[in-house]
Amino acid sequence: MADEIDYKIHGESIQFVEITLDPNETVIAEAGAMFYCDPGIVYEAKMGDGSTQGFGAKLFQAASRAISGESVFLTHFTNTDSTRRNVAFSAPTPGQIIPINLAEHNGTITCQRDAFLAAAHGTKISVTLNRRLGAGFFGGEGFILQKLESDGMALIHAGGTIIHRRLVGETLRVDTGCVVAFDESVDFSIEASGGLKTMLFGGEGIFVATLSGSGDVWLQSMPFSRLAERIQAHLPHAE
Repeated sequence: MADEIDYKIHGESIQFVEITLDPNETVIAEAGAMFYCDPGIVYEAKMGDGSTQGFGAKLFQAASRAISGESVFLTHFTNTDSTRRNVAFSAPTPGQIIPINLAEHNGTITCQRDAFLAAAHGTKISVTLNRRLGAGFFGGEGFILQKLESDGMALIHAGGTIIHRRLVGETLRVDTGCVVAFDESVDFSIEASGGLKTMLFGGEGIFVATLSGSGDVWLQSMPFSRLAERIQAHLPHAE
């Protein structure tokens, strides 16, 4: 069972989240995500999210995070004081923070591999591969995903404007980089965007993500990878 955490999100387009911890309460976060913390908050980098026991299980979890390009370690923040204390986290890129109560989503959501920011202690964070490996591999984004499992609160981050859609027996086609997270009940695949001419000259990329079924999905209008490409295109190049 995950710890219960109280939180408040501050800001508009570039946000941070302040989490209030009771005595002896713990929150886990991506390495380097801390913004500030009160006296009495002790933090320690640990291999694994704390949901697994035993060195072997922790080593496997760390190895899977390394394969996905994430840090092997997560930072655990614990309130060692006798009164409530605060710790704040900011997203590593411009964007917004999305709070998700996992208990309201059958205890599981799947998100892009770099979306996780922080979560209540007891949340299991694992790496999962797109079930359709061929299209996922060639599609690039969306091949390696993260699965968050618990009955507590998780905080993920995304870029641009965030859209929350609830699908009811529907199919939605989305740019592969714009999918942030989705319920386990939603089928996610990466497919060719159309005919050869459209794929080569349409400007929308060779692959597109398809979300189908019933459940909640979260989308971002400006993934950081797209923003980085636009910035790089306008940088001066050496002759």
